[in-house]
Amino acid sequence: MLQAKGQTAPPMERSNIDDSTKPSLQENDPASSQTRNPTDRLQVLNVNRQTKLAENLEVASSGPARSKGLLGRKGLEPGGGLWIVPCEAVHTFWMQFPIDLVYIDRKHCVKKVRGSVPPWRLSACLSAHSILELPAGTIQTSGTCPGDQLEFQPGRQQAPPAPIEVPRSS
Repeated sequence: MLQAKGQTAPPMERSNIDDSTKPSLQENDPASSQTRNPTDRLQVLNVNRQTKLAENLEVASSGPARSKGLLGRKGLEPGGGLWIVPCEAVHTFWMQFPIDLVYIDRKHCVKKVRGSVPPWRLSACLSAHSILELPAGTIQTSGTCPGDQLEFQPGRQQAPPAPIEVPRSS
């Protein structure tokens, strides 16, 4: 609706949609920082292929963690990886090793896979909600393909830092 200069817009009406029936991100999403301890890790299973993609998956759901991604690391351990939520595109600029990329939607259905992406590349999938960054070769080993359904479960827990003992002088 066009308005004459100086007029204010009428107040927006609230739709009749009942939001109470929609699950919240915190209730259902294992990536939610509201339900997850930062030291927690996840495992990712491919339900269709009955294979495991990762057993020690870190979650990057905050702005700084998503921006940093895997930058500064020398590699990924087998069974490791990073789940960037939300995310539709990544780059491998300044990385020191190739990675596999698995793009997934909000229902954890695989939308696109890219294997052994070398450093200095860009990759995107605009229909994805998040991306798994995994060790190169994981896609081939697990047989993961677009259309596969993934399941996230609690994985190995990272041990909290050991307390530092200060020697007492007598």
